[in-house]
Amino acid sequence: MAQPQAAQPNAQRTGPLESIIKRDRVLVGVALLAIAGLSWAYTVNLARGMGGDDGMSMGMSMGMANTMAWTAADFWAQFVMWTVMMFAMMIPSAAPMIMVFATVNRRRRENSDPYVPTFVFLLGYLILWAAFSAVAATAQWGLHQGALLSSMMGASTSAILGGSLLLAAGIFQWTPLKYTCLKGCRSPLGFLMNDWRDGYGGALVMGIRHGTFCVACCWVLMALLFVTGIMNLLWVAVIAGFVLLEKVAPKGQYVGWVAGLVLIGLAGWTYAGGLN
Repeated sequence: MAQPQAAQPNAQRTGPLESIIKRDRVLVGVALLAIAGLSWAYTVNLARGMGGDDGMSMGMSMGMANTMAWTAADFWAQFVMWTVMMFAMMIPSAAPMIMVFATVNRRRRENSDPYVPTFVFLLGYLILWAAFSAVAATAQWGLHQGALLSSMMGASTSAILGGSLLLAAGIFQWTPLKYTCLKGCRSPLGFLMNDWRDGYGGALVMGIRHGTFCVACCWVLMALLFVTGIMNLLWVAVIAGFVLLEKVAPKGQYVGWVAGLVLIGLAGWTYAGGLN
């Protein structure tokens, strides 16, 4: 397996090379900001249309189970909603990895090594979150069929379901699998050095592999939207901010452990009827 190679010192091209890398990083950063910004705009607009600006905007209707049957169009709409929302929530936390990929890739190009546009890596990453969105939409459909979600924002109407999701998320924060996946997300250069693959297919596989780490790391946290409300913008932002903090903060894993204890405590409260 080929590994990325750093450019050899060259006094005549170090200045221009660093300038080109800086320009590429700016372009990649602007592109990521645009994608995340448009995704957030779509999510906010959709949530407002459904009355999901906050946790109490719909009054008593939030606690009423939704029993209206879904059509194929309903499933497609929910899949798109989940996909765009995942892009909005996860692209900011993936930005450090994507920026490092762009830098390493540019240096490889300057060494006449195979070069692939950064968007190919990003595409692989987004494919995994689109796949997760399909699973989430299917789960939502099943919970809807079982009349376990509220009529407006898709929050759990069952203390057992809500408590179980909170308990699972809290326990998962302390598992070796969580730590391993989080470590893969927190070490961009280490990931690229160990998993580098040349060519368009290689970049796509790398993006998919990194997406796998992120999905495995965060899927239980995303499932908490079934507790707080799928279209509850406050909690969408809170979960997205927590994921970012967990990945980029110097002691992010400790933040995750504390959050795990809090979630376990909330699970007990929910079982007792505190959140339902």
